[in-house]
Amino acid sequence: MRLSVIIVNYNVKHYLWQCLDSVQRAARGLDVETWVVDNASTDGSIDFLRSQFPDVHYVENTDNVGFARANNQAIRESTGELVLLLNPDTFIAEDTLQHCIQFFEQHPQAGALGIHMVNRDGSFARESRRGLPTPATSFYKVLGLNRLFPRHQRFAHYYMGHLPEFADGQVEVLSGAFMMLRRTALEQVGMLDETYFMYGEDIDLSYRIGMGGWECWYTPKLMLHYKGESTQQTSFRYVYNFYHAMLIFFRKHFARRYWFAWICVETAVLGMGFLSMVRKWLKRGIKWLKRATGLHRLHTPLPETLLFIGSDEAWAAVQDICHRAGLDASRGSELPAKSTVMHCVFEVTADGRPYCNMLWQMVNGSRQGLHCDYGTFNLQSGKLILPNDIFS
Repeated sequence: MRLSVIIVNYNVKHYLWQCLDSVQRAARGLDVETWVVDNASTDGSIDFLRSQFPDVHYVENTDNVGFARANNQAIRESTGELVLLLNPDTFIAEDTLQHCIQFFEQHPQAGALGIHMVNRDGSFARESRRGLPTPATSFYKVLGLNRLFPRHQRFAHYYMGHLPEFADGQVEVLSGAFMMLRRTALEQVGMLDETYFMYGEDIDLSYRIGMGGWECWYTPKLMLHYKGESTQQTSFRYVYNFYHAMLIFFRKHFARRYWFAWICVETAVLGMGFLSMVRKWLKRGIKWLKRATGLHRLHTPLPETLLFIGSDEAWAAVQDICHRAGLDASRGSELPAKSTVMHCVFEVTADGRPYCNMLWQMVNGSRQGLHCDYGTFNLQSGKLILPNDIFS
């Protein structure tokens, strides 16, 4: 087997349906197997997907064992020479897998490979390639120097802003949302560290791959990452896991080398986590207060506007869905010149390269200053998929 694709799912079955559809298209003509590890979802994910993707290997956990442990379960059972860790709230272009496989063939020292991730608004996701979060690099980021000097080799090293966005480049850290790995490198440095429940394990693995004499690379193939649909970012658990992962990584790899700074680093990390949680509580409190006092009625929100680009048959279905959901929908043949819509939805068709074409239109729209969220509609699934909502 040339490639094993591994996806960990938790209650995002419709996003995962789209992800599997894109993987299935990208895997045509290639020697690829796909694994889905479900972390005790309560939305009927496996029953929903099994009949539609019967060739996928499913692992059903009775508890949420975390991202690292769930991936390791499938890594042990899979047989691919290459292993792709892929988030469920993503979709890839039709030529992505073939390009990445060829990249490994051309770069024998490559142990890991990441790609150009696109945010929900078409902008570049800077976490697609990162520098190692040493105390100095993290300090520059906390001070905001990476924003002031986004191309500086030192101050913007956290996101490696000095590297071109659309060129291959060797990097230090890749995102676990899309991380293709050479199995021989995994066998040498070890799999994901299960001490991390969620977040941080990709940084840890990237670091160990580099320390093991292998290389981490970035290549500009496109992928949409809704970023956050597979987690609950407003929950205390999210905040705890995110900042706790930073502490685990620092203690594991830098506490001895930077013993003089470990107290400052841990204090800063805990402080950022606390402030982040306070902000979330304040937002919830203000929202509750407005509802309790009736202030929320003073400002009637405008209906969400949606532009649909697709066939007549799909447009008829989208109109029905939008009518039931209270969305103000219109139809066009191309992206607008100005930000006149909140959402732009593309039809996913059976022929051609719809995911690839869609991604490039999103990127070009972002470059032209168009600010809106993007979504998809597929007649086969009958679902209108937006970054925060699913309509049918």
